[in-house]
Amino acid sequence: MKNFKVIHQVENDFMKVEIIENQKLSGAKDGQTAQKLFYMEQAGIKLKNVRIILKEGAVKIESGALFFMKGKIKVATKPAKGFIKNLGSNLLSGEKMFKPEYSGKGEIWLEPSFGHFKIIELDNDEIIVDKGMFYACDSSMQVSAVSQKNLSSTMFGGEGFFQTKVKGSGIVVLNIPVPLEEVMVYQLDDEDLRVDGNYAILRRGDIKFTVKMVTKGIIGTMASGEGMLQTFSGTGEVWLAPTQAVYEDLTAEGISGIDDDGSSHTETE
Repeated sequence: MKNFKVIHQVENDFMKVEIIENQKLSGAKDGQTAQKLFYMEQAGIKLKNVRIILKEGAVKIESGALFFMKGKIKVATKPAKGFIKNLGSNLLSGEKMFKPEYSGKGEIWLEPSFGHFKIIELDNDEIIVDKGMFYACDSSMQVSAVSQKNLSSTMFGGEGFFQTKVKGSGIVVLNIPVPLEEVMVYQLDDEDLRVDGNYAILRRGDIKFTVKMVTKGIIGTMASGEGMLQTFSGTGEVWLAPTQAVYEDLTAEGISGIDDDGSSHTETE
């Protein structure tokens, strides 16, 4: 597999998890596809897979993420812990309550993606991430939906009613919205981090999330030009992805002079 390169890996007694990058895609059969691949290669966009090598271990995977698997691996689909208790929140959040569990010895490949992945390890800890970021984890870990604690966070936070919590000890694979080098990680020590925008993607530790006005009163808000800010308070870690909004704007608006199919055009009066 000369075309595949392992760009990151984490291993424990039960499994090894790798992020594998395809170095070059050369299978274009027409000019339009070749043009798209050329632009993507010039931009450094690489196709990636997550490979999980089980060593008589077990892993939970996001439903629908399996690509293929090899070896003596059993598959069980069962509800996450607290299914009945969290049924309403999971239905509202869109969080899939059934996480397929794969156990045994062999290797599992997850669906190829042009997105970005991050492998982290938890040691009797928990993280709260944006909906859609969970991809896989050790089977012993608990994955559930968590609701915002107050009305202001729900109404003005931009995070929606629910996010995803992963709790326990082991390896976690996240599907992050931007390249890892563009993620800003802030350590808080009994202090506040205030964010104007919806680009805080992960928090861990004793961190409370609320939404607060920048200044007191309507006049102060008008004078400052700022309104409500996401506020993270306490001791722990917060991940920010400030370039996420830039990519979303580029996707929505496109680039002047380039059509969706990659062809150039010239505007005329």
